[in-house]
Amino acid sequence: MFPIAILIVGVVALFLIWVFLQYVPIGLWVNAIAAGVHDVTPGYLIGMRLRKVPQERVILPLIGAVKAGVPVTLNQLETHYMAGGNVDRVVAALISAHRAQIPLSFEKAAAIDLAGRDVLEAIKMSVNPKVIETPVVSGIARNGVEMKAFARVTVRANVDQFVGGAGEATVLARVGEGIVTTIGSAATHIDVMENPAAISKTVLAKGLDAGTAFEILSIDIADVMVGQNIGARLQSDQAEADKKIAQAKAEERRVMAIAREQEMKAYTQEMQAKVVEAQAQVPQALADALRSGNMGVMDYYGMRNLQADTEMRSGIGKLAGDDEGVSGGGTPQT
Repeated sequence: MFPIAILIVGVVALFLIWVFLQYVPIGLWVNAIAAGVHDVTPGYLIGMRLRKVPQERVILPLIGAVKAGVPVTLNQLETHYMAGGNVDRVVAALISAHRAQIPLSFEKAAAIDLAGRDVLEAIKMSVNPKVIETPVVSGIARNGVEMKAFARVTVRANVDQFVGGAGEATVLARVGEGIVTTIGSAATHIDVMENPAAISKTVLAKGLDAGTAFEILSIDIADVMVGQNIGARLQSDQAEADKKIAQAKAEERRVMAIAREQEMKAYTQEMQAKVVEAQAQVPQALADALRSGNMGVMDYYGMRNLQADTEMRSGIGKLAGDDEGVSGGGTPQT
């Protein structure tokens, strides 16, 4: 009876040891104890296994943080992992910030990471500023000449505004807008080419990094190029448009003149037709007057003599006018 009890106890002990080894990684536990991480206990490791949290993904970053002197706890790292964060990146950012003496709490780093931004890249950019280039920006000076410029913007990450702050696209858009405004306020394009540094000073003084995740350190105009003469082209287009308008109005007046001429011709033809019609009624009227006794034969002949005399006088007057024109055209010889 006694050997059977010992055997049962031995089997149970072996089972418990097997379960312990399955849920508690001995090597990882020993590494944590050797590093001075006293939060790692067998019970906590078993709980992490039951919560389906990879123990190495949390314990190893914790060991690195403790060895670097960064104050984080095992519960904070596990919570951040379960929230979907990147524990390795957060711990690496905390270590970098601690070494560079940049104030960064675990809550801030975790918030930046959960917001979808690279917190480690932010710390690196705080230590080593980043240079971003704007695309070619076109502006027009007041004399109508187009100027093309692009700038190099040196920025440093602003960790305090990394959550909720605008990104690089906003900084580039604001810098481009400042360049366009500065070029547009220049009297001539020559002023821009002679002093491109004035663009940098003017744009930098506008505080373009407000509300962004960056701090603008400098704005350097890399190149300035002369583009098209937009003012001259607009004036040429305006002149061409005025010319077409004038031509259209002239054509309208010509068409109206032709229409009026046609109308006058039609009116003249109508009047001539009425005259011919009236002249055609004269013989009938004379015949009716003779027939009715309102006019005698002698009256008729007197009227005919008067007409003949009038026609003769008109012919003599025309001949006299022609003779005067001929004699007035030359000097008579004696």
